[in-house]
Amino acid sequence: MTTAALSTGLTTIQPAFTGAERLALAGFLAGYRGLTGEGYALDLRQFTAWCRARSLGLFAVRRADIETFARELEDRGRARATVTRRLCTIAGFSRYAVEEELLDHSPAARGRRPRVDCESRAAALDRNELGALLVAAGLGPPLEHALIWLLALNGLRVSEAAGADIGHLGLERGHRTLAITRSCQGGKVVAIPLAPRTARAIDLAVGGPVFLAADGRRLGRHGAGRIVRKAARRAGTGKSITPHTLRHAFSTAALDAGVPLRDVQEAASHAGPRTTMRHDRARGSLDRHATCIVAGYVAGAAR
Repeated sequence: MTTAALSTGLTTIQPAFTGAERLALAGFLAGYRGLTGEGYALDLRQFTAWCRARSLGLFAVRRADIETFARELEDRGRARATVTRRLCTIAGFSRYAVEEELLDHSPAARGRRPRVDCESRAAALDRNELGALLVAAGLGPPLEHALIWLLALNGLRVSEAAGADIGHLGLERGHRTLAITRSCQGGKVVAIPLAPRTARAIDLAVGGPVFLAADGRRLGRHGAGRIVRKAARRAGTGKSITPHTLRHAFSTAALDAGVPLRDVQEAASHAGPRTTMRHDRARGSLDRHATCIVAGYVAGAAR
């Protein structure tokens, strides 16, 4: 998406802003692309609309205004993680404006953010449910098969999966691999191993992007969501499943299978172990409780 396109899109929703403010918005968003850029654009559209409704210029925003915006989001029932993401985007934009000498200081620098729950509220899939979903996907079209296996067995973000090209496939030390771009790591490119069945499903795609929508364009977030929901209905999970649910399921299944926390964190490209633990939806399982593990250990020693 070009700077001109971003500027035009933003101008249509907040004509009261100054040229410098619109240019700053376009300049900030020009540094991002794909679904990451779309997410930041959505956050800023909501905040700029809120400012415009109050005849508040972007460069006149104070810390109290940002916190009021956050409280109103919470009052409307937005999840804490969503509110936190909106505030992070605003903080990033403010920091950009300071760096460009458009603002003397960032009004978001010391803003209070909601405390994110230690337990994720996303839908959880246990081992059997995840297995049923993978089976259902395997019986579906090649695109559905490949997408769901890639999300569930590699824990990718939907933007990472949708951004994959056939040319990114490779072979390393006997493993089929896929090179993906980690936007959360400054655009770092990493090669991830593919399960044999995932690789076979991807091989059925022909040229260009791995995942194409019905209109021939690259598959987007909403299209991926529809594919996952369709497979979930066939699997009979009875739960509201999204691509991000599969990312959670990957972390949970990996930890439950005994993969060290640090390795799961690296595979999922989480910023820290706390995020990985939020994805571990099996922590409440009684058979994983320390009491059961210690009892089994002691019983083995007593034989």
